[in-house]
Amino acid sequence: MDLVAGIDSSTQSCKVVICRADTGEIVRSASSPHPAGTEVDPRLWWTALQSAIDEAGGIDDVAALSVGAQQHGMVCLDASGRTVRNALLWNDTRSDTAADELVRELGGAQQWAQRVGVVPVAAITASKLRWLADHEPAHADATAAVCLPHDWLTWRLSGSSDIAALRTDRSDASGTGYYSAERDAYQPDLLELAMRGRRPMVPTVLGPRDVAGHLGSGAVLGPGAGDNAAAALGLGAGLGDGIVSLGTSGVVSAVSAAAPHDPEGLVAGFADATGRHLPLVCTLNGAPVLAAVARMLDVDFAELDRLALSAPAGAQGLTLVPYLEGERSPNLPGAAGALHGVTTRNLLAANVARAAVEGVLASMAYCIEKICAQGVDVARLILVGGAMRSEAVRRIAPAVWGAPVDVPAPAEYVALGAARQAAWTLTQQDSPPVWSFGVTTPYTAEPTPQVLDQYRAAQPLTLR
Repeated sequence: MDLVAGIDSSTQSCKVVICRADTGEIVRSASSPHPAGTEVDPRLWWTALQSAIDEAGGIDDVAALSVGAQQHGMVCLDASGRTVRNALLWNDTRSDTAADELVRELGGAQQWAQRVGVVPVAAITASKLRWLADHEPAHADATAAVCLPHDWLTWRLSGSSDIAALRTDRSDASGTGYYSAERDAYQPDLLELAMRGRRPMVPTVLGPRDVAGHLGSGAVLGPGAGDNAAAALGLGAGLGDGIVSLGTSGVVSAVSAAAPHDPEGLVAGFADATGRHLPLVCTLNGAPVLAAVARMLDVDFAELDRLALSAPAGAQGLTLVPYLEGERSPNLPGAAGALHGVTTRNLLAANVARAAVEGVLASMAYCIEKICAQGVDVARLILVGGAMRSEAVRRIAPAVWGAPVDVPAPAEYVALGAARQAAWTLTQQDSPPVWSFGVTTPYTAEPTPQVLDQYRAAQPLTLR
């Protein structure tokens, strides 16, 4: 049976999984770290990829390969295909002012939401290109093509040095700020706006099973995807599914048939990897909030779970608004976290632990509500990310969210989604192959709407 490979080139590392094309069974896998920082020489991604491939036993025997990767980054190439400068990653915030300028220049957030479904923030490519044009005009002049991390890696894997051969997919293009997933088309005037009149080449956008090229061995290259879309494909998410990823940050996305247009700019109008849409809301605060509270209470995570589960829902009126690093959903970069409702009766370790878990989950509920407000039907919630290892998070989530929660077996879902896309590209069937990745555990609980009521009352008070 044919083998396929999936790559997850994330901010922290490069992971490779090699699977059976028919079942998704993982045959072998490996990973290699990426350097720290918010700007990186793309050649270091290539080195990490080659190291991970070697550690995984090579890819000479695979029939197809696809790349999933961190979204939004800015990779600038000159006419000969050389990088103009280090790539700026999604988490590089120097483009924050540039984002504000772009919003104003087009006439406000609602104009961006209508045109491309994404309102500029520091993370997206358009904002980074404006920063480049203003602060490094010589580099902007030298930029003949601009692409994203997965585009660049796919191009390198194809062996091409011709920038006209750059390929991408709808999911990654939809996070640039100059591509409309609803119209399936670039918006060249927005690219020119970002680059102050310059118009570099951009990758050709492929369909979800289109061939992006071939490896030297002849293996097929899939179109690839942004990390959130690849994860959704790896999880087998479909219409009506919402995915809550609680890691360093919190991300809520949902597979949708229609594109959102959120004038607040909180719901990003991304595409998924199957031809549909993937409305997404991202927060700055996720699992590190729980780590900070565990550290403050001087307990490990197992004890934090025990304490949280020993306290009543609502933590006897104690509410933690978890904006420890500011926040982007809602857009309150100057906010700080706060503990509200403190009394001599409820200031107990168990209540503080419970309030921490409920606060993070209530923040995710806020994001779910924003997506639903765009007319997206979310019938099932899937919990993934590092925080899914917390028993308290798993058991309290359905109570706070007021809905059953499915927790799949831990796995590298971005890499698996890329591998599943590779299998789809190889077979050219009407839909991706049906894969199963172990047991999914359902969690249910009696809804606790009072917890969200407490949170909604405390949330506006948390400003700095």
